[in-house]
Amino acid sequence: MKKNLYDTIAAIATPAGEGGISVIRVSGGNAFASLGEIFYKDKGRKLSFNAEAVLSHTIHFGYIFDGGNLLDEVLVSVFKNPNSYTGEDIIEISCHGGQYLTQRILSALLKSGVRLAEAGEFTKRAFLNGRIDLSQAEAVADLIKAKTEKAQFSSIRQLEGSLSDFVKQTRKELINLTSLVELELDFADEGLEFTDKSEMLKKFQLLKDKLEQVIDSYIAGKVIREGVKLVIAGKPNSGKSSLFNELLKSNRAIVSEIEGTTRDYIEESLIIKGFLFSLTDTAGLRFAEDIIESEGIKRSMDKIYEADVVLYLIDSTKPKGTILDEINQVKSIVKPEKLLIVLSKSDLANSDGQLNELKISIKDSNTIEALKLKMVEIVSNEITVGKSSEITLTNLRHKICLENVVASLSKAIESLKNNMSGEFISIDLRNAMDYLGEITGEVTNNEILSNIFGKFCIGK
Repeated sequence: MKKNLYDTIAAIATPAGEGGISVIRVSGGNAFASLGEIFYKDKGRKLSFNAEAVLSHTIHFGYIFDGGNLLDEVLVSVFKNPNSYTGEDIIEISCHGGQYLTQRILSALLKSGVRLAEAGEFTKRAFLNGRIDLSQAEAVADLIKAKTEKAQFSSIRQLEGSLSDFVKQTRKELINLTSLVELELDFADEGLEFTDKSEMLKKFQLLKDKLEQVIDSYIAGKVIREGVKLVIAGKPNSGKSSLFNELLKSNRAIVSEIEGTTRDYIEESLIIKGFLFSLTDTAGLRFAEDIIESEGIKRSMDKIYEADVVLYLIDSTKPKGTILDEINQVKSIVKPEKLLIVLSKSDLANSDGQLNELKISIKDSNTIEALKLKMVEIVSNEITVGKSSEITLTNLRHKICLENVVASLSKAIESLKNNMSGEFISIDLRNAMDYLGEITGEVTNNEILSNIFGKFCIGK
């Protein structure tokens, strides 16, 4: 079947597996007619159901049939266009949970001329029908994937239109500036000047500064959306795997006194005070003749370079000189702003007040809690550095669009300073408006839409 936007589409909207209920969603011009072929108000199939005749946003009890076979007793929710998620007629069938039953009901719908929805197609239709803009559509996906309260809050703000409102206001300012420039072009022969050049430069610069502040917020937004990549590194037997297990409260990594036990990295997620940490336990860093261990060490170094934070463990039972040498070595490899040096096995070490690094023992819960607070502090400081605007960017696509807007504004500023023709300035300002429109979808193409909605789950 050739696919187009006028097809009636259906998909299972709930996760695969067994559960209390499953939901099948149908959207399109024939949604109600398709339902009428399989849904009856009685088991004898004498009382047909006409969704057109009922009010929108109502729920109805009845029975689903596939041919003459009763499949289930269900609840059907009716949403009429344009007041539905997609802006089209929608029905949602709530049946008993279970993969087989849900697939049977979906198959019955597909026999009636409905086709299977593509990934993200319901939300794509909501965008194309003007129910939401492109940034709000992306917020839907982020909300579904949110793993922390901060990520959920950021996603719901964007879904409610915080970024959209910012784009609209900025676009309005750009239109006003462009209008002034083009108005002077219309009266160029008369030599009329409608605004002072220095005043115009000031307005351009203020707008550029505001946009750069929002771009800087991506540092915080990335942490909120994706979490913090924290790598636990150190030499063999420094306690990396023991700490990894203690943070997770699970025996996830093998622990032994034999050096080189960890041959490859292990990854798990952990939430501390609302921040998502992607923890990686790595192979001990040393020269190894064993080929497999050497490959593990190489992968550990790759993870260290990719990390947002490197938690480097040093065995505090070693001599002070050895510890100081190791501290200097790691500082030459890892940038100081993403390095957290921690002395392990503090319960076995001789007390040395001259070493200022954080000291921990997996046998002392207070030291582990202090470490967690330090981890959160590092992330909070990073967010504070990148958070100086009311809008927080969490999406790389939005950041790139705004960077292009700033680049166009910078060209306009240079043109104005060099007394170039207003035609050049106008082109740069209109380019800035186009880049801004890409965020909300006012300016877009099929490649961008396919990339965005292809990342959604089927059924949303």
